[in-house]
Amino acid sequence: MKKKILVWILLTFFVGNVSIAQAQQPQKVPRIGYLATVSLSAISHRIEAFRQGLRELGYVEGKNIVIEYRYAEGKPDRLPGLAAELVRLKVDIIVTAGSPATRAAKEATNTIPIVMTNEGDPVGTGFVASFARPGGNITGLSTLAPELGGKRLEILKEVVPKASRVAVIGGSTVPDYAQVLKEIELAAGALKVKLQYLDVLDPKDIETAFQAATKGRAGAVLVLQNPVLFLSEHSLQRSR
Repeated sequence: MKKKILVWILLTFFVGNVSIAQAQQPQKVPRIGYLATVSLSAISHRIEAFRQGLRELGYVEGKNIVIEYRYAEGKPDRLPGLAAELVRLKVDIIVTAGSPATRAAKEATNTIPIVMTNEGDPVGTGFVASFARPGGNITGLSTLAPELGGKRLEILKEVVPKASRVAVIGGSTVPDYAQVLKEIELAAGALKVKLQYLDVLDPKDIETAFQAATKGRAGAVLVLQNPVLFLSEHSLQRSR
């Protein structure tokens, strides 16, 4: 369902921003810029789903549409330069995978349409004014991560009813981290659960975090969205 929604969003932008240009220059092929914090191998299944969705609507990469891929390979500091490169290429649309990529694209252009994906709290991060009226040049999909944070703790408590202490493993550099923790804290108060916050900013922090959770006698662990954890999980899967 998310794949179809994303593709229709892209088509809406094409109709509004590319059709006129095509009428003036019949030979022009629409060009999409794709910006991600992680590597291609880490999200290859998502990229293929994206391509498949376009093919189902008659857009074949390399034939009647071009996609410029830019990956930061897990290094967020590279995103501004990659976003600027896409702007210089004069792509018609920029698709972003995750908050860091969306922010880099937003800072690089206020005219090229940006379609965000996998964004936790676009209103809280200032990417859009509201869900009903986003404004500006950004639209797309949200995972509603803050709102779901408390619900995930509730489900965890149902699975492990005796857990009175829960370790929350996340990353303080993730844009919507504070909003997610706020929702989790509200749920924790109602459930009478004590939280132990563990920050993971580097792969080497993962083992330390779990050791701290064990030492703190956590009865369960709640893992939040974190690019470091995502890349580490993918690397582990590849090594098997």
